[in-house]
Amino acid sequence: ELVLPRGTVLGAAQVGVLASLGLARVAVHRRPVVAILSTGDELLRPGEPLTPGKIYDANAFTLAAQVRAFGGEPRVLDVARDTVEALTTSIRAGLTGADLLVTSAGVSRGDFDVVKTVLAQEGEVGFWTVRMKPGKPLAFGVFRGPDGRRIPHLGLPGNPVSAMVTFELFGRAALFKLAGRLQHNAEAWQRPRVRAVALDRIRNTDGRRFYARGIAEQTAEGWTVRLTGPQGSGVLTSMAFANAYAICPEDLEEIPAGVECDVILLDREVPPPPPARE
Repeated sequence: ELVLPRGTVLGAAQVGVLASLGLARVAVHRRPVVAILSTGDELLRPGEPLTPGKIYDANAFTLAAQVRAFGGEPRVLDVARDTVEALTTSIRAGLTGADLLVTSAGVSRGDFDVVKTVLAQEGEVGFWTVRMKPGKPLAFGVFRGPDGRRIPHLGLPGNPVSAMVTFELFGRAALFKLAGRLQHNAEAWQRPRVRAVALDRIRNTDGRRFYARGIAEQTAEGWTVRLTGPQGSGVLTSMAFANAYAICPEDLEEIPAGVECDVILLDREVPPPPPARE
């Protein structure tokens, strides 16, 4: 008789059930190993002295935290420089023992966007660019690992908010699939969605589906959502104070304040309010 269905995540209660049945071992999917590679000559790791023309790499560490939250094991690689040779070497090394390779930056139309070039040379490009904001320059493909395995690759944008949002919407599903959590419910990776009244106007300026970072709250009258402040793709604090994404469809220029919209709820409590601006 089946006690726990396939795809069940083993938490404390589930482990207790198995132990109560005298089961010392059960067959499980191991946590997927995710190699995380940031690219860019301008990047420094936190703790290094900041010099002119450099910025600190936030993406590797936000993505590693997301990987852990989604049930994977992150492996942060050294920063790869903006040459085809350097990136090829980094990717080949990162594929060893990985189930998924995630890169950030190098997938848009700039002169130094070399991830697409390496992917085309070393693997296969499945698609490139999606009609969403933030996160249009998104690439997906497959590399062949040193042991012959086909290893999926998700190439994220370089802007920190874009990287987080696209990994939420694409990487989360990939990790659930690799961990065997979609066997009985292909939509299990999806977050809860609600209809909420927008307390702020949500502007959509360029015909893409816009995921605005917001704070959703349930009141006696229903759900509301307000924006976390400036919504630029480099404003990482817009994510730090958010517990939801408010969605403005690609065919709307705005959602006025007082109008309902679709909202994706993240697994976070309502955060403290952003500090007041001077």
